[in-house]
Amino acid sequence: MAGVWSPLRGAPFRGLAQAAGGRSARARREAEEAAPVFAYAGRQARRKGRVFVWGFCLAGALGLPSFVVPATAFLKRRRVQPVPYRLETEEKIHSAACGYGFTLLSSRTSDLTKVWGMGLNKDSQIGFHQSRRDRARGYEYVLEPSPVPLPLDKPQQTRVSQVSCGRAHSLVLTDTEGVFSMGNNSFGQCGRKVVEGEVYSESQVINRLQGFEDRVVQVACGQDHSLFRTERGDVYSCGWGADGQTGLGHYDVVGRPTKLRGDLSGVRIAQVAAGGDCSLAVSEEGDLFGWGNSEYLQLASVTEATQVNVPRHLPFKVGRVKEAACGGTVCALLNEEGHVFVWGFGILGKGPKLMETVVPEMIPPSLFGFSDVNPEVRVARIRCGLGQFAAITNRGELFVWGKNVRGCLGIGRMEDQYFPWRVTVPGEVMDVACGVDHMVTLVKSFI
Repeated sequence: MAGVWSPLRGAPFRGLAQAAGGRSARARREAEEAAPVFAYAGRQARRKGRVFVWGFCLAGALGLPSFVVPATAFLKRRRVQPVPYRLETEEKIHSAACGYGFTLLSSRTSDLTKVWGMGLNKDSQIGFHQSRRDRARGYEYVLEPSPVPLPLDKPQQTRVSQVSCGRAHSLVLTDTEGVFSMGNNSFGQCGRKVVEGEVYSESQVINRLQGFEDRVVQVACGQDHSLFRTERGDVYSCGWGADGQTGLGHYDVVGRPTKLRGDLSGVRIAQVAAGGDCSLAVSEEGDLFGWGNSEYLQLASVTEATQVNVPRHLPFKVGRVKEAACGGTVCALLNEEGHVFVWGFGILGKGPKLMETVVPEMIPPSLFGFSDVNPEVRVARIRCGLGQFAAITNRGELFVWGKNVRGCLGIGRMEDQYFPWRVTVPGEVMDVACGVDHMVTLVKSFI
């Protein structure tokens, strides 16, 4: 067992026998059996990529069919999984996304199957999954990770880079064949023309998006809109824009990806975020931009209007911004020093007295494990669900806070969480995806 040490193996075993002196073989065996057993993971021990899930079970988004349809009559359906539960996957998953009651997982394999979907599928947001009883029909609920076939030209060479999920649509980003979309396109959020009367249930349409001037390197789904960041740092959007969330002016519906202007003109963007009906972007220089819904003070620092239709620079004095995230009513940013700032309306992470703020408030670093004993601890990533936050430190620890809808925080209880709380996960957390009422995390684990 490489990299694992036990006192009952190898040299430690001989040392124990020597300590037993001239005792009989029986006495030595009894001493060995009574000795404590330890197993330490060494530096060379290989950690496996694991997927852990928690939250609301009955939509199937956790990919655990026995929780929804028990194997025997003696078992009960499990409505909520309140703590992390390991999802068995044969592939090494590198990207995950949570929508409204559904989940997408992807791997970078050369196999034909690169994306798996599970959960609610009434708008074919995780693809068409053929019924075993009637091959012309598809399933509206998929209870376990099921392959999503992509219309790739070169399936052996193409890799999936990222997946993203909205309310009822999904985006799949590849390294060489662009972006694919599936699901509800009522507002053009899938990047294609809106077809009046189109039926999305049991649809087999998977669209390859067109119209980008260069290669797309990041995708982000809002509730009913989509954002795309290209290699040159341009941002494109499409979908529902009544609250300004597409950033394209006063267009309610935009059915094809269109480049954003406003304060983004001439600025190279390094990251985009979309959640609910608000959008954020971070430039390579560390500046923050926002557009969309501001009913909950998300953009109140630059305007009293409740909708911002074109990207605006947000002049926050928070240092150089590294990453941003936004939910339905809440926003967060991470600066290059590893500090987390929050604003908007809701449970923001600084106790029950702070429920709304226009200007970002910093969450004390000590709540993420920083101390005189651990001065190197920093937050490395931040994520938002509809009403909850997640932060991953540089030590691979996961902290969550916010609305605990149907146990989505994974903290073992159903109450809302007003301060960051560490989630017990057996391993180093690499990434986390937040939905409305469930979460998925990618972990490097020894188990």
